[in-house]
Amino acid sequence: MIIRCLSAFLLTCASALPLAAGDSFAAPVTGEILTGWQQADGTRIAAVRLKLSPGWKTYWRSPGDAGIPPHFDWAGSGNLRGVGITWPAPEVFLTSGMRTIGYSGDVILPLTLAPKRRGEPMSLHADLEIGVCKDICVPHRMSLTAMLEDNSAKPTPMIAAALAARPYSAKEAGVKSATCALSPTKDGLRIEARMKLPSTGGDEVVIIEAGQPGLWSSEIQVTRKGGTLLAQGEIMAGDGSPLALDRSAIRITVLGTKHAVDIRGCSAG
Repeated sequence: MIIRCLSAFLLTCASALPLAAGDSFAAPVTGEILTGWQQADGTRIAAVRLKLSPGWKTYWRSPGDAGIPPHFDWAGSGNLRGVGITWPAPEVFLTSGMRTIGYSGDVILPLTLAPKRRGEPMSLHADLEIGVCKDICVPHRMSLTAMLEDNSAKPTPMIAAALAARPYSAKEAGVKSATCALSPTKDGLRIEARMKLPSTGGDEVVIIEAGQPGLWSSEIQVTRKGGTLLAQGEIMAGDGSPLALDRSAIRITVLGTKHAVDIRGCSAG
C-alpha cells in the first residue's frame, strides 16, 4: 500500500512539473466570488465560482489517488467568523489508470458565511490553491475578493442549483444502517464499511474520509448484494505513524449514476 501511495504521489509530482522557458500557457481556470444573499439568521450564502477550460478538471475535497487536494485560506477577510463549504456531488475520472474525484466545466462551490458582527458588511478574501488537470496537472493559485454588503434575501439561482446538487443525507437516501469494522494491517488500519441503503445507480463508487488530518485512504473496493453495499479499503497515516480512528468522524460518500449519498459516522461493525 505504501508503494501504491508513493506511485500516486510521484505521478502527481511528475505531471505537475513547471513548463519549460518559452512555453506558452494560459491558465485553464478563472474564478470569482458570487455575493449571494442574506439569511434571516444573519449568515450569508455566497459561492466560489470556477470556470474551467474545455477538457480540464479540478478536484473535490478528497481528490483520489492522483489528485491535488484543494486548499482555501480566508485570512484576509473582514467581519468573518467562519466559513462552511457545500460540495456538490462530484464526478469520477480516470487519470493514468488511477481514479480521481472532481469537477469539470462551470463549478459552483456554495459558501455559508458567519459574520463576527451581525448586520454589518463583510469583505471576503479567498486565497485558493487547487490542482487543474488535462494532459498535465498544474498546481494553480488564485486570490478572489468581494464586498458583501447587499442585504437582499433573494437567492441567486446558480448558487441555489449548486446547493440542490449536494449529495443526499443518509436520512434522505434511506440509509438504514452504516457500520465500520476496523482491523490492523502492516501499514495502518483495514476498514470494512457495510451500509444498508437502496442502490444509487450503476457501478457505485465509495470514498471514505477518516475525518482526521494527516490520514490517507486507499481506493475503496465496492460490492453490492441487494440492499447492502460493502466497501473495503485501508487507512494510513501520511507519516507512517500508528493511528486510531474515531468512527463518529468517518465520512462515507457513495457516488451513483442516479444520486450521491453523504453518510456521517458509522457504528462498530
